[in-house]
Amino acid sequence: MKIVIAPDSFKETLSAFEVASTIESSFQNVFPEAEIIKIPIADGGEGTVEAMVRATDGSFEFSEVEGPMGNITSAKWGMLGNSKTAVIEIAEACGLHLVQANKRNPMTASSFGVGQLVVAALDKGAKKIIIGLGGSATNDGGYGFLRAIGVQFLDSEGNELNGHFETLSLLSDINFNHIDTRIKNTSIEIACDVDNPLLGEKGASKVFAAQKGASNKMIEELESIMTNYYEIISSQLGSQLNDRPGFGAAGGLGFGISAFINSELKSGINIVLEALNFNQYLLDADLVITGEGRIDSQSKRGKAPIGVIKYANQLNCKVIVIAGSVDDPKTFNQKFNVTNSYGIVNAKFSIEKAFEDPYGCLKSVSQKAAEDFKVLVT
Repeated sequence: MKIVIAPDSFKETLSAFEVASTIESSFQNVFPEAEIIKIPIADGGEGTVEAMVRATDGSFEFSEVEGPMGNITSAKWGMLGNSKTAVIEIAEACGLHLVQANKRNPMTASSFGVGQLVVAALDKGAKKIIIGLGGSATNDGGYGFLRAIGVQFLDSEGNELNGHFETLSLLSDINFNHIDTRIKNTSIEIACDVDNPLLGEKGASKVFAAQKGASNKMIEELESIMTNYYEIISSQLGSQLNDRPGFGAAGGLGFGISAFINSELKSGINIVLEALNFNQYLLDADLVITGEGRIDSQSKRGKAPIGVIKYANQLNCKVIVIAGSVDDPKTFNQKFNVTNSYGIVNAKFSIEKAFEDPYGCLKSVSQKAAEDFKVLVT
């Protein structure tokens, strides 16, 4: 029997690798002769670097970059096992967790460090860069990122703007002739599962800026500056850029990266699974096991387990889901063609117990899942 275990993390409790190892232990007890393959995964957000580096026997890298408020921070990123693909989580350089709650200010927070990470990846020889969006403290439309890779932003007198996002109120012209030339020959994929455009009622400023510290007044100011920024970039590129879904991700970083770089906005889990060549692991698999902290029948597109399930269904593999909780398991199983789904808090464990002893709870639920599957196949 061949079993593939490909879970996402249980946020705030267990990493994807820890989840996979715990499930492996339980199934190994019940199926001692089985070939078990662990592939910890992520959806392009938190844990993506860890999962992809481990899955490909790659290497972790650390770079000193400018944090969101100008402080220097050590950012973790990775090179995959092929030594040609780099993977970056933008939150490592400009994440909300890097700024104390009382100091958060999207008018001054910068994505400059993300651009520095891209340059570091190029210096390391990367020919392809995967950038996971999410968890940013910024709302600068990628202004900082673009400055870091060589784009110059100018006022009406030709002076370069090197300050915070608020200085873009003076923006008159953009010079993109000095972008790092290596980027033109680099494939960049942006892992993004947010549909928000850059501007408008569903845009970056009006939807996300408040949680990053913006007042109602500041939100209107951010929107005004962002609109000017967008219009000038569009005119400089010689054609009106259509504001499209995903441009508002990570405070507009989705737009900033896409504007000047040959890049593609894609579902995070699809990028991860494609980069891992996930299909090859499913060949001849009898069972695929996936999961994450919480699953429900209305799971939003892009969630890691849903991506795994779709791959498994294409190859007619049986699927088991093991999660922190599963809302309405019967409906979920029917909707996504899942053999069985198990939730820690759906069993005998309270939420408090699940957080207090996540390993023990997961071990117990995994053991039951393994025993149930043995009954099913014998």
